Amino acid sequence: MKLTRKLVLAKAKASDLESVRKLNCWGCNLTDISIFSEIPNVEVLTLSDNKITSLSPFSGCLSLTELYLRRNMIQSLSELTHLRPLTHLRVLWLAENPCCGENTSQYRLTVLRCLPGLHKLDDQVVTEDEVAFALTEGEEILTPPGIVTNQPAKNGHQDADTETDPLNYNMEETNKIRQELGMKPLSRDKFPSVSSPLTRTSIRKNHTLDAILLLLKDLDEEELRIVNTATHNLLQTYTLGTDTMRASQQSLTNC
Repeated sequence: MKLTRKLVLAKAKASDLESVRKLNCWGCNLTDISIFSEIPNVEVLTLSDNKITSLSPFSGCLSLTELYLRRNMIQSLSELTHLRPLTHLRVLWLAENPCCGENTSQYRLTVLRCLPGLHKLDDQVVTEDEVAFALTEGEEILTPPGIVTNQPAKNGHQDADTETDPLNYNMEETNKIRQELGMKPLSRDKFPSVSSPLTRTSIRKNHTLDAILLLLKDLDEEELRIVNTATHNLLQTYTLGTDTMRASQQSLTNC
């Protein structure tokens, strides 16, 4: 069943699609929800108990804060990449979809790595420590099949200038991190050109740091707390590893 303009307006009791803020279409046997590309201002959506297979129609709903999709037919967690642009999304209910799998713990970590701004997932509150852990232990979600991010050149190989251009590499690193945090990519004019003959490894290291510093300027207080918690946990792990290594070296020296 297709969700139509007429049905949306009737259920939302609205005069036009742009004025729709809340919509409840629970148990309507929906399969086609492409209409959401025309409902940019919706904030709360209840679509549980339907037959929805893709989250792509939500990618333009930038005001969305709550999305209820329990018991649908979403097969892959890669569909969550369509929700990354939704920086205001705080509540997501995805339970009882095929994509959740049997390992509920890993599923939750993977969702939170993709969408670290969530406050509640499947009716369970998300903590800062949980998000920090998910950013390191959750699986990275790849772009859904059929969505091409980098087209190869006509000869079947990526253009050499693009491959080695430090500026493009800087943009790639920065925007990859921004994407993981559900933020919009930065345009080319936001990056300074780089002409020094650095190796690819050193470029990656320096530009990753640049990317993080650029991101920090865009984060609000709550997001900065999440970064702080994640950094603290990583530093503790690093310090523990360093101390262990030093102790081992000292032991060998004593021998």
